[in-house]
Amino acid sequence: MTTPAPAHSSTSIDSVGFGLALAGAALFSTKGIFIKLAFAEGVSTEAALALRMLVALPVYLVILVSLMRRNPQLRPLLTPGRLAATMAVGALGYYLSSYLDFAGLAFVSAQYERLVLFTYPFFVLLFGVWFFGDRMNWNLVPAMLLSYGGLLVIFAWNLTVRPDGLLLGTTLVLGSALTFALYQHFAKRQMLAIGSALFTCIGMSTAAVLAIGQSLVVDGPSTYATFSPYVWFLGLMLGVFGTVLPSFLLNGAIARIGPRATSSTASFGPIITIVLAVFILGEEFTWIHALGTAMVLLGSWWFARRETRNRAAAEEPS
Repeated sequence: MTTPAPAHSSTSIDSVGFGLALAGAALFSTKGIFIKLAFAEGVSTEAALALRMLVALPVYLVILVSLMRRNPQLRPLLTPGRLAATMAVGALGYYLSSYLDFAGLAFVSAQYERLVLFTYPFFVLLFGVWFFGDRMNWNLVPAMLLSYGGLLVIFAWNLTVRPDGLLLGTTLVLGSALTFALYQHFAKRQMLAIGSALFTCIGMSTAAVLAIGQSLVVDGPSTYATFSPYVWFLGLMLGVFGTVLPSFLLNGAIARIGPRATSSTASFGPIITIVLAVFILGEEFTWIHALGTAMVLLGSWWFARRETRNRAAAEEPS
């Protein structure tokens, strides 16, 4: 975990890398449920994010100190410029993206939020083409259009049934998907330089300090004294299962199989979120939701399948 993973020259599937990505996506899918439960207890967006980070920060700091003590060779890697870049990338992916997502959840359902956030693999592809020199594969466009068509189906239903805050919530969650996609490209470059574990600890610690500081300014320190044990339990679950574990799993996957392949495995997450949202939060799931969700998931599966074939074809010797 402390050194960059070697490049895989073979075209065979990296089962470990894809396993890490699937496990991370599954755990991240519980995040919206815990946040919605916290909102129901009167917790603000800023405080919910801070609770998540209050639990996560000590874990990352302990792991960071342990890494630096056991691996003295890591210290020369952390030049001032590289440290600043790692902190900036962590703030982008784990603070800004997370805050936009939390804020959006105050206006939309957990299952719809997950489906909107689920579009980030498409932005990973587009950003790679626009800014990072990747080649555009036009055979991926139909799959992208199918998924966005599914989102439009659910958006139209929500617009007719409960339109209040829908546009704002969608915009905020879409902003989270955009920033997270951009984060994945920057994170890949930092992890190649310092390793996924060290990057995760520094990036998440930076985001945690920013989130906790924001809540102390907005909510005030006295707010936390009023939280019930149940709220603190939700914060614990959000911090451990919705943050710490999946962050290491996904960053480990990015280091092994890259951001585009990692993002293509995310289709497992929305299914878990939908099931939990219906049975725990009591959210509606009509035939319109089923149609839209099927279109999103089918488009994502189609996208991932073609992306995998494109990668295999590109790696074959000429």
